Amino acid sequence: MKATLEPPDRFHVVAAQGWLELGDHIAANDELEKVSARLRAHPDVLDVRWQIYARAEKWEACADIAEAIIKLDPDRPDAWIHRSYALHELGRTQAAFDELLPVADKFPKVWTIAYNLSCYCARLGRMDECREWLKRAMAIDEHAVKRAAIDDPDLKPLWDSMGGTLWKRTE
Repeated sequence: MKATLEPPDRFHVVAAQGWLELGDHIAANDELEKVSARLRAHPDVLDVRWQIYARAEKWEACADIAEAIIKLDPDRPDAWIHRSYALHELGRTQAAFDELLPVADKFPKVWTIAYNLSCYCARLGRMDECREWLKRAMAIDEHAVKRAAIDDPDLKPLWDSMGGTLWKRTE
């Protein structure tokens, strides 16, 4: 769907994002409900809907929403990331890995894809693959990866296998 959102629908989406930033996913949902019914399947609206459902930990719905975004606009890397993240949260980590792996080369500059693949490998006990994906993510954005990885429980198996993380929190 290539149509852009126009006011007032665009304003409702922005307001919903604002509520999310303030930590109120209920108000965000209320705001998103004000978007015209014909535009509720727009990828931008669905993306915010995914964020709302993620805050509510409704992972099955999150997986479905991300799948819908992928079908509408497969060039959105966040949709692929969101679907796999939801699958992982549902305890389907192998499926999360399998669904994200094919787009790693499609979006080579998106560090989050390589990073999440690293996390999934760590959880699956595949430490050599985990390290390779982590190196790939760091080659894209070392600072962002270090900031994310230092406290990420998904990487705990990697840190445990190495005797602890290599980094110290500086922020």
